[in-house]
Amino acid sequence: MNIINQTHQIGPSKIPSFSKEGAPSLFSIVHKTHYKYTKPISSSKHLFRLQPVHDLSQTVLSYQLTLSSKPSQICNFTGAFGNHASFVEINEPYSELHLISRSIVSVTELEKNQHLIHQSRTMPLIWMPWDQVMMEAYLLAPELPESELFELANFAISFVKKNQNDALSVVSDINQTIYTTFTYESGTSSLFTTPYEVFSSQRGVCQDFANLLICLCRLLNIPARYRVGYIYTGGNYENKIQSEASHAWVEVFLPYLGWIGFDPTNGCLAEKNHIRVATGRHYIDATPTSGTLLSAEEGVIEELTSFVRVEIVDKWQ
Repeated sequence: MNIINQTHQIGPSKIPSFSKEGAPSLFSIVHKTHYKYTKPISSSKHLFRLQPVHDLSQTVLSYQLTLSSKPSQICNFTGAFGNHASFVEINEPYSELHLISRSIVSVTELEKNQHLIHQSRTMPLIWMPWDQVMMEAYLLAPELPESELFELANFAISFVKKNQNDALSVVSDINQTIYTTFTYESGTSSLFTTPYEVFSSQRGVCQDFANLLICLCRLLNIPARYRVGYIYTGGNYENKIQSEASHAWVEVFLPYLGWIGFDPTNGCLAEKNHIRVATGRHYIDATPTSGTLLSAEEGVIEELTSFVRVEIVDKWQ
């Protein structure tokens, strides 16, 4: 296997120190992706967004990304949405491609998430002009027929009235409603499924519920973005959606609180059992793997399999 991206390992002395109540969760994440083709691929270009976020509440202790084929070019960079990315070009023919991402990540629950219930933000939210400019990408609802947007907007507004114009309570209520009334069902949607189709059918998977929550928030002038990462399903949730792939949820921006994660698939806040990787306006901005293929033969069929394992680690080094 060829190493295409690796962080310097952080020693135990560099791990943040917390009280028992604020002790971080330590996770080992292995993400394996296998591509198989019916005919040889002569060359390809790939973009990988698999390195977890490193910030105040999440510490990447180690990260390694390996590839079965030898790359002719590698470029590691930070994208426009702050995502760590690796651009890889392969010019040697291959029929199978194995990709393995391994991470050790420490996740800490920030104090603001422990006291969200005490914070109030009255709607409609008033944004400073510079805030409006910075958040514009996260305020635009998807381009849908006006009749569909009208119905979605009415649904969103019903939560405003019920929660007495408190923005945090509104988003929490919508998040919980999607969890309790919508059915998690694989194979009922695709990357092209619209938020309205999810709303109408009341079924889908994590990316569908995330897209619907994003749409409803933006129609209420609440900035919302798509988040891709991993979830430790051994967490104490009522609904433990078992997943062997990346997980998706939503982050909304509220004044003086910043970005807050909501997981409509599990009806909870995204906190210590959620490991953040990439974000953007929608799935395309944050997709873990993407690329283009060139083959000397026509009719190439791709078979993709993916496996994720997230485990609690008692200690590291």
